[in-house]
Order: sequence, then C-alpha cells, then structure tokens
Amino acid sequence: MFTVPQTSKACFIDKARQAREERLVQKERERAAVEIQAHFRSFRCRSQLHREIRREVDEFFGADDPGSGKRSALCIFKIARKLLFVFRMKEDNERFEKLCRYILSSMDAENEPKVWYVSLALSKDLTLLWIKQIKTILWDCCEFLRQFKPEILQESRLITLYLTMLVTFTDTSTWKILRGKGESLRPAMNHICANIMGHLNLHGLYSVLQILLTRGLARPRPALSKGTLTAAFSLALRPVLAAQFSDNLLRPFLIHILSVPALVTHLSMLAPERLTVLESHDMLRKFIIFLRDGERCRDVCESLEGCHTLCLMGNLLHMGSLSPRVLEEEMDGFVRLLTQMLCYCQKYVSQKKSNLTHWHPVLGWFSQSVDYGLNKSMPLVTKQLQVLWGVPLIRLFFSDILSKKLLETQEVAPLPPASPQNVLPVKNLLKRAFQKSASVRNILRPVGGKQVDSAEVQKVCNTCVLYQTSLTTLTQIRLQILTGLTYLDDLLPKLWAFICELGPHGGLKLFLECLNSDTEESKPLLAMLVLFCDCSRHLITILDDIEVYEEQISFKLEELVTISSFLNSFVFKMIWDGIVENAKGETLELFQAVHGWLMVLYERDCRRRFTPEDHWLRKDLKPSVLFQELDKDRKRAQLILQYLPHVIPHKNRVLLFRNMVTKEKEKLGLVETSSASPHVTHITIRRSRMLEDGYEQLRQLSQHAMKGVIRVKFVNDLGVDEAGIDQDGVFKEFLEEIIKRVFDPALNLFKTTSGDERLYPSPTSSIHEDYLQLFEFVGKMLGKAVYEGIVVDVPFASFFLSQLLGHHHSVFYSSVDELPSLDSEFYKNLTSIKRYDGDIADLGLTLSYDEDVMGQLVCHELIPGGKTIPVTNENKISYIHLMAHFRMHTQIKSQTAALISGFRSIIKPEWIRMFSTPELQRLISGDNAEIDLEDLKKHTVYYGGFHGSHRVIIWLWDILASDFTPDERAMFLKPSRRVSHLSHPAASHFRPASLLHCVPAFTTHTPPSRAEPADGSAKSGFTSASSVAGTTHFYAAISSCIQVPASSPMVLIGSDVSKPLSVRLVCVSVGLCSSGIFCSLIVY
Repeated sequence: MFTVPQTSKACFIDKARQAREERLVQKERERAAVEIQAHFRSFRCRSQLHREIRREVDEFFGADDPGSGKRSALCIFKIARKLLFVFRMKEDNERFEKLCRYILSSMDAENEPKVWYVSLALSKDLTLLWIKQIKTILWDCCEFLRQFKPEILQESRLITLYLTMLVTFTDTSTWKILRGKGESLRPAMNHICANIMGHLNLHGLYSVLQILLTRGLARPRPALSKGTLTAAFSLALRPVLAAQFSDNLLRPFLIHILSVPALVTHLSMLAPERLTVLESHDMLRKFIIFLRDGERCRDVCESLEGCHTLCLMGNLLHMGSLSPRVLEEEMDGFVRLLTQMLCYCQKYVSQKKSNLTHWHPVLGWFSQSVDYGLNKSMPLVTKQLQVLWGVPLIRLFFSDILSKKLLETQEVAPLPPASPQNVLPVKNLLKRAFQKSASVRNILRPVGGKQVDSAEVQKVCNTCVLYQTSLTTLTQIRLQILTGLTYLDDLLPKLWAFICELGPHGGLKLFLECLNSDTEESKPLLAMLVLFCDCSRHLITILDDIEVYEEQISFKLEELVTISSFLNSFVFKMIWDGIVENAKGETLELFQAVHGWLMVLYERDCRRRFTPEDHWLRKDLKPSVLFQELDKDRKRAQLILQYLPHVIPHKNRVLLFRNMVTKEKEKLGLVETSSASPHVTHITIRRSRMLEDGYEQLRQLSQHAMKGVIRVKFVNDLGVDEAGIDQDGVFKEFLEEIIKRVFDPALNLFKTTSGDERLYPSPTSSIHEDYLQLFEFVGKMLGKAVYEGIVVDVPFASFFLSQLLGHHHSVFYSSVDELPSLDSEFYKNLTSIKRYDGDIADLGLTLSYDEDVMGQLVCHELIPGGKTIPVTNENKISYIHLMAHFRMHTQIKSQTAALISGFRSIIKPEWIRMFSTPELQRLISGDNAEIDLEDLKKHTVYYGGFHGSHRVIIWLWDILASDFTPDERAMFLKPSRRVSHLSHPAASHFRPASLLHCVPAFTTHTPPSRAEPADGSAKSGFTSASSVAGTTHFYAAISSCIQVPASSPMVLIGSDVSKPLSVRLVCVSVGLCSSGIFCSLIVY
C-alpha cells in the first residue's frame, strides 16, 4: 500500500528534466548577456577611444599657433601612431591627407634636424618603429592610389600628394639630413629605402602603379600631368635600378608598367627626360635579352591578356625606334621576341564571332577576355605598332636583301598606252625581256646556289616569319601592314631574287620539297614565300595600269612573266600531287597566298596582256586525261577546274561546258530518247510586237521549262501564221531578235561605253515600268542563248562581265582596274588626282558625284554626307576608289543584280567560273577560231541525193580545205549560221545542225575570176539570181518544195559536169527561215 504509482514517477522525472533544461537556458542567457554587454562595453570603449584619438588628431592638425613653429618629428611620429591605430580609409581620408602634408612639410624644413621626419630613423629606440610606421603610411598611400581616378580634379591632387610621399621615402636623394656631415649615413639610409621598397613590392606596388597609369593614359588625351607621370614612372623604375636589373624585377616591370597602353608615347610627349634615363641605363637591350628567351617571353605573355601583350609590344617597338643602334646590335633577339609575342596572341585570334569570342579593334575576334577600357587607347597603340612596318625598321630587318643590287640594263622605253582590249605588243615585250643580259635573267629566274641553313638565309626567314605572323594576328590592320611592306619599291624584287637563289636548284623544286617534308626547318622558308605572295598581290592590286605597264613600279613586266610561270607551276603541282586535298593550317595558308597572287596576275593579264601566247597552259596536262579523271570524280581534277581552269586550253573548257549542259539536260529529261520525248513549250509571237509578246509569254515559265525545248510560231503583220516548222531555227531567230532589241541603246535598258561602244546596264533604265523584271528576263534570254550554244553579237563591257562572273565579290577586286573598260578618259582624269603634286583641296572636289540625268543635275553622295566632305591629300585614294565603285557598281546595282539573277537561273555560276572575262565574251558572242573541217564533215547532214562520197561533196571539202582562207571559211558559214564566228569551232556544237541539199544544176555563163568573189541573194519563190560582177549571171531554182525542215540552215550545191572543175562547183550558202532565204554564192 506504500508503493508509488508508475505514472507519478514518470511525471516527477519529466518535471526534473524540464527544470534542469530551464536552468541551463537561464545560465546560457546570462552568459550571452554578459558577453554581449562585454562586447558592447568594449565597442563603446573603443569608439570612445577612437573619438578621443581622432579629436586629438584633429586638434593636432587644427592647431594654428604661429608662435609655436614647426612641429617636431617626434610629435608627428606620435600623432601618426595614434591615427594609424584607428585608421579607416573612408573616415580618415582627410586626416591621412593632412598627416602626409605635415610629413612632407617637415622634410622641406631647412637646418632643423628635429623637424625632419626621417631623423627618427637615426634614433636607436625608434628606428624599427619608424620603419614600420613609414611602411604602413606608404602602403596606405598605395591603397588610395588604387581607388583614385585621375580625371577628377580633386583626386588628381591627392594622387600627386601620395606619389610625392612614395617618391620621397623610397630614395635618399632629397633627404636633407644626408647633406654635409650626414653623407656618411647614406649607405644605411639607402638600405632603409631598399627595405621600404621591398615591402611595397611585396604587397603589390607595381599593380597599383599599373592601375594608376592605365586609368590616366588609356585614353586619347592623358589625364596625368607631367609631374604625376614622371613621379609614377620614376617610382616604377627605382626597384629595377636598385636591384641591378634583376630578372625578378624586370619581369614585374614588363608585365605591369611597360604593358600600359602607349606609355612610351606619353613619356616622349610629357616627360622625355624619363626616356633618357631608360636609354642611359640601356634598358631596351636588357628587355630584349630578358625576353628573347622563349620560356621567359611565354611567361610574360601568359601573365598578360592578349591586348596588354600588344601594348607591351607597342612600347618595345617605340623604344626601338628611339634606339636604332641597340636594335641593329640585338636584331635577332628583337625579331625573335616580337614573333613569340605575336604567336601567343595568334592562338586566341578567331576567324568568326562566337559565344567565346570578344571583339578587339586590332586583333578582331579574340577568344580571350578583352579589357574594353583599353579600346580608347588602341589608336595610339596601333601607331606604335606601325613602327614594325615603317621604312626604318624594314630597312634594318631586310638589310641583307636591300643591300644587294639588281643588275640593270638600258632603260626600256615606256609602253604605248593600250586600249581596254588586249593590245599590248606581247611579241615586242618578250623580245625586250629576253634581250636582257644573262646575269639579269639569272636574277629573274630560279637559279639556286644559296645554302638554306646559312646564317643569312635564316636571318631573312626569321624576319619573314615575323611579318607573316603579324599579318595573320593583327587582322584588323592587315592592309596597313601590307602597305608598309610594299612602300619600298625595291624590296619585293630583291626578295624574289633572293628566293630564286635558294637551294641547289632554286625556286619550285625547293619549295615543293619543303611541302613534302613538313619539318620545322621548312616552315620559315614557306613563310617567306607566303609573305612575298601576300605583299606582291597587295602591291599589284593597288597599282593602276599606268604604274604596272608603263612606269613598271617595283616589278618589270618580264619579272611578272617569270613569277607567274613559277606560281602557275607551283599551284599546279600542289593540286596535282594531292597536297591541297587535305591541306589545313599553314599548308592551306600557303596555297591561298600563292593562288591569290597567281589569280591577280592572271586577271590583270586578261584585262591587258603582258604574257606570251599559251603562257598559262600546262603542256604536261593532257585535256583527255583531265576529263577522264573528272568522269571518275577524282578530287584533284575537280580542284584543277576550280582553282586553275586557265591551264586547260579554252576550246577544251568550252567542250567541258557543253558537256555539263548536256548532262544536265539528260538529267532533267530535256533530251529526246527512244522511250521519251521532252516536253515542248509552244509560244506564238507577233512580229510587230516580238519583244512584248516574248516577255509576257516567257517570263512566267518555270526554270525547268526555260531550259527545255521552246517552239516559236510567228504571226505576220496581217495576223496570218507564217509557214514553216520550227526545228530550232525559228527559235534561234526569235532569240537573236529579242536580244538585238533589248540591247539596243535606243531602248535605254543598256548604254555603250565611250570609245569601243560595249554594253552595260543603263543607270537611267529605271524610267521603264517594271525595269527590274525586264532585266531579269534579259538575263534569262542571255542565259538561254549560252545554254543552247547560240552565239549572239552582244559585246559587253569588261567590268560588267566581271560582275557576271562574280569577280567583284573577291577581296582582291579593284574597281579602279576595271574603270578603263567603262570610260578610259574618265579613268585618266580620276587617276591623275593620285599623281597631283599640289594640294587636292584647291580643286574644290567633294566626296560626291554630279550627274546630268535627263537634263537635271543630280548629286550622288559617295558616302553619307559626302557632298560636305572635301577631297584632301589624305582621302584622295579613297575618293578614287569610291568614285570608281559608284560608277560601275552602285549606279547599276539593282539592274545588274536582276540580270545576273535571271542569267544564273539558266547557267550555274560554277559552270562559267572556269572562264575569264574575255573568254566569257567569246562564249556569248562566238570565237574567231578556225573551223574544224573534219568535224564539220562528220556532223553535216546530206539531203536530196547527196552523200559523203559524192564527187561534188568531195570537191566542196577539197576547195574549202585547200583554196579557202580561214576568213573565207568563216564567211562560207556566215549566212547559214547568221554569224561569222562561233561559240566553238567544232561542228558537233552547231545549233541547229548543218545541212547539205542537192538541187537541179544551175545555168551558168563564164564565171568571174577568183579575184572577184560573187555574191547574190534570192528571195523565196524567185527563180533567178541577181547579176554577179555585172557580167556573169547565175540562175538558181530554189523550189519551195525542198523536202528538208524549214528554217534549217543549209548549203546548196549545183553541178554541171560539162564545165571544168573551177566552174562546175557553185557553193551557195543559204539560211532559210519562215520569212525568206539568205543566200551567198561563191563561184570557182
């Protein structure tokens, strides 16, 4: 009965636990309260102490007792200790400023040792404390300098103050305590200064100075005064000088100080005496020796971003321009370090924009982070970099080449001015070229003789690697570099002469061996070739015809002939040997450079000939072999066709073009086969409205239908269908008539050039309604003619053909070069501006073009606001190119684009890219090549009883082959083909085919003599011919019931066996169409 219930026991234990936890909580609260109170009391005490100290400091700095004299150094030391004890930058910035001013004021006192703050360093009790204090004060000065902005006036004053503090206590030269008897203390004091400087360096003095200098100088106009810049640079230089140019201090100086944008430029303008200090200590040489080591240069570059590496390189180049003697002595090391820096930047240069790239005004798209704050200083940095391709440095770096003399012979008489059509006297030119002495030819031709591992060759190769690396790295100023490298007229010819002397055999063989070996030793040699090609291509591109052909700047024409032969062979070997197929990196870069230079020469030669006949052809390349490889889809054959079509004879390329068209027709089902016939489009055309009807009916046709068979039925003026069946002849006539009408200048769709009257789109063609659709239609008709092999007598201006081929999209295309084909007189006047010796501004020109448009003067601005921008000596080259581009492109841009669009809907661009502009004209308007009679025999169709073994036919071919001249053979076909020249001399490509038909014998009298060729004409239904030479009459009965397809061209042969051979054969060349018969009689 005395047992305690279990529930009461559990309840008791629970209450005891809760009471214990409450006591613990209470104790924790009491402990926390005590701790909080202690912290609060401590904070309150510290705050009170800080207030008292700051009040005491304020009283010290605020005391103004004139009779007290200057404060003693000990007082300043004590008050500084107190201030530093409570120092916070935001709260105590003004107090710290006053402290620094007091310290500097004490150092300026005269003959008062107790006032000099630095005198405390001599006290045994205070030396260590003073050193610690001054280190703290000076580093606090650095912290302030890290935050200040020089462009703010108040902060710029504080920058000057704190820099003065740093300058004063890091060098003993201004310490008055060391004057006189104190001179014995200088070593000890210098040691203290070195200690202080080491402390600052350890904490990051150079990074502080870099920030300060960059903020003050990375702008078009510096925000730092002369004194401030001098102080900052002197402070940066002191550790290096004190350490006797130790590598450990040269490295941070290069990374943090010499990488400041355009530092040397600003020093040269504001503080040139600082540069004198650098020169007196031979600092440039020490920098070169330090950086020419690959590991150290890589370490410095990796410590900098790419744009800062450029700034470092710019400052080194500027220093080099001020110390040419040092550069001459240390040239190899300088070239090596510049190349290494550019190679480092090149790793991060990208060809296109991406999520990982940033835009840089000199490097382009750059895959490293870019400090955009430096962009404002990039013009100054670029100006420093221009030293690299300036004349003095180029003369120095290429001294071995430029010191050699090219052997000269008597001066070649200037060439007579040429018309836009290739009228340069090639034979005379070649005769002059090969009349030169053998020694000159040895320079022009690859002769070999120099060891590629010699010091001279290696030196030139390293220089070429430097400039080639700069071209591929500094992408946004590439043209500036090329222009600088081509400034000296004799550099490129002498570099070519040097290349010709390399290796045992020289030239082509050596460089092909380098390609195949792909070793580190071969890369500099290939870089030399790449640089030569890039520079030469740029030079020839910017020179006009007068400078190339008459003045012959840099290269003689005979040198260009030799160079083009070398390039042609080199590119061919690269392709044919399979090197290009898998080319990438440096090999691809080499191919692009060599091929680009080659094509510039080829296109220049196409515009105005300077090479001999068949110069561009490869004798060792048989067209049949190439075509076989094309049929097998061999890559090298396709590359030849893509990059070097000119090595294939023109007639073979025409055959290839026709084969391409034929294959497409077969693929599209446009060729009649035994199982299917192609779809035929029928159109009806009124002769009185041929252009309008053709435009309305054909412009709506699909691309497939336009390429297919189109049959035309003409309706005469009476509304009656004309007799005849179209077997391509009627459509050919229709196409010729359409093209003849649309290209008539009177219609104002096209204009003719001055002089040779060649056609191009009229700038005022917009007066026509729907003129762009009309130009597209014209393009389709022209394309249809080329597609069907129908030649049309439409002579186009060369610049327009270039646009049709797409050459104007090339980076090497120059509008100025094509301008003579538009207006030779305008070209002469425009290029005379380039040679004008006076001030162009006196001529009163602006960047605009005034044109008389249908009686109204219209001003075209070449650039926005151009009519208010005067032409000066600085922008005259831009004005010339802008004017040429406007006349040939901008004015007719929409018309040309519409015509090209229509043309390319029929003719694929890749089909005609294998032709040059003159060759495209020959493809359109026919060739004057001699007719292939054997091919004509093979593809002639005989009617009316004739056959290939007929004696009259044998006579015909015999006379054509033996007695006719090439011109007479062309005239023989003229009536039947409607033109005296053909798109291809092979008869297999005649559209429509040639026919021979037998008719009854002619009644003849005495024939005319051979010296009096007869011709006559007959109209449909007539039974007699006109009088020939006034005495001899030929009567031809041409029956309307001739059983051959109407509209097919044919040659009618009459024979009378009773007459001698010279009389028996009467050749009548006839072209029949539904409107009549065109007849020409040639009698023997």
